[in-house]
Amino acid sequence: MQPRVNIETKRLALVLPSPSMAPRAVAFFAQNRAHLEPWEPPRPSGYYTESWWRERLERGLREFEADLSLRLMLFWRGQPESPVLGTVNFTSFVRGALQACSVGYSLDRNLQGQGLMTEALRGAIPYVFGDLGFHRISAGYLPTNERSGRVLRRLGFVVEGFARDYLYIGGAFRDHVLTALTNPSAMAPRGL
Repeated sequence: MQPRVNIETKRLALVLPSPSMAPRAVAFFAQNRAHLEPWEPPRPSGYYTESWWRERLERGLREFEADLSLRLMLFWRGQPESPVLGTVNFTSFVRGALQACSVGYSLDRNLQGQGLMTEALRGAIPYVFGDLGFHRISAGYLPTNERSGRVLRRLGFVVEGFARDYLYIGGAFRDHVLTALTNPSAMAPRGL
């Protein structure tokens, strides 16, 4: 199955992955487990198995078709068989008068500090605002995750608040900085 979304930047290809990419997903998350765990919720049983990821990727395709999420994996541009470099997930789609979603992302520990996540999000955001027609993208991050905060500021996300005990990470509910980016050229939602 060919990916249904393929966004290219100078160095990256962001694709909606097929279930056949499950081995590469497992490899990415297993190799980056210690790097990502401090920033993410606990993983479900089976998370680091091909069968779990095959089902997750299949569900991602169904969610995209149902207008519920857009879950992308990052690869080197022009190298479709490269390892997974990271992920960019747009989730919690809300239509109607709000036209909003949330974004979360992860990047291989060995690729930090090279501007790749900023580049990936700069490629994906126009697709989410243009092709998908969203007006607002929200993102939250742990106050101690300054690297993520810098990425969001660089992209124009504005701090809108602080959520106490917002998300369960690392064995406790953790505070988050809440940010958002709005589409200044968004059209009025259809059908309202």
